[in-house]
Amino acid sequence: MRVLGVDPGLGRCGWAVLERRGGRVVAAGYGTIHTDGEQVAPRLAALAARLREVLAVHRPQALALERLFFNANVRTAMTVGQASGVVLLLAAEHGLEVSTYTPPQVKQAVTGSGSAPKEQVGYMVKALLGLAAVPTPADTADALAVALCHLNHAGLAGPGAGSGGALGAAAAADWLARAAPTSPGLAKGSRP
Repeated sequence: MRVLGVDPGLGRCGWAVLERRGGRVVAAGYGTIHTDGEQVAPRLAALAARLREVLAVHRPQALALERLFFNANVRTAMTVGQASGVVLLLAAEHGLEVSTYTPPQVKQAVTGSGSAPKEQVGYMVKALLGLAAVPTPADTADALAVALCHLNHAGLAGPGAGSGGALGAAAAADWLARAAPTSPGLAKGSRP
């Protein structure tokens, strides 16, 4: 399974393609698409063009999207919604199944805590994928986390995953144990 994870945004849209290879989850590609300018329509068109390139190069089989959970800033909420619309349109054009996850769901899947700080999410993404450094900007790390969350929910993130679509408790504990002992903000003994 190859999944495209997206952390939608108009100014910065994180994307990440993960796939399972030989019992491991590896990053096939990731980055952040930047757009700027006063007019929204050209920025949405630029976002669509760049995401089409990602889709053409990586050919994912599914798309996982972080959905807006809550935002007090109406302007930010609107632009995230517009960027999400572009992503959903492209998924439909490419026949991709779409799954959406809230930020707490993503954090829970990657760190074991739905209220983990962004720094811990980045650290766990680095550790779980064996990356040389924490991906930056945070939008990229968030997209990687969304893709990991989807693989977790799809039952594809590690050994012991049942056919019920979720990573089993023992496999989840093993998955977290590989990096959690040194994860900032995660006290010893607080793992599930």
